[in-house]
Amino acid sequence: MPKQDTDTDTMRVLQGLEDSRSSVRLRAALVVGTTPDSRYIDKLVERCAIEPEFYVREMLTWALTRHAPSSTVPELLDEVRSERAQARSQALHTLSKIGDRQAWPAITRALLTDSDDEVARSAWRAAVALVPEGEEAELAAVLATQLGRGERETQLSLSRALVALGEVITPTLRAAMTALDARVRQHALATDRLLRDPDAGFEFAIEEAKRIVALGRNSEEG
Repeated sequence: MPKQDTDTDTMRVLQGLEDSRSSVRLRAALVVGTTPDSRYIDKLVERCAIEPEFYVREMLTWALTRHAPSSTVPELLDEVRSERAQARSQALHTLSKIGDRQAWPAITRALLTDSDDEVARSAWRAAVALVPEGEEAELAAVLATQLGRGERETQLSLSRALVALGEVITPTLRAAMTALDARVRQHALATDRLLRDPDAGFEFAIEEAKRIVALGRNSEEG
């Protein structure tokens, strides 16, 4: 194909990624992922930070995973330090999908405890995917500081991340079960139940944990 035609196609795809119609942006991301080209990486990363539609962001992430990690990971690592929450969240999400363990040092305590729930949840998933062998217990200790945080969706994300680390989380959960904060105790109990019985379901586990904590409080009062 003549260079001029190639340049025209590249420009058309880049413009498609910025189109006001989400369906056009989706198709453009699909094209990039189907025929990877390093010239698109900057624009893919840029769009991840501002793309309003979830399913388009997922396609952008998929397109990035289709490129060489040596080209994408450095740019994504820059994004996890962005002041824009969506940029941090989507970069972490993409890093978890790429699975390059060289990204592990970038998963800092600050990200794992980020005040933005979406960023924190993405960091939890990325950390579990990238944690080096032997460092799981240390990661579990940091994740446990977030027990009791947020609403059900956030709590479920944290429980899933902890459970994915396996039995190594048990001592950390046991300690959290004696916390002064009832929400922390409930979340620790529910996570322990999911670890022992993955089929229990989070709703059942958290309701059971609430009953246990309530009974414990009543017995203390009695």
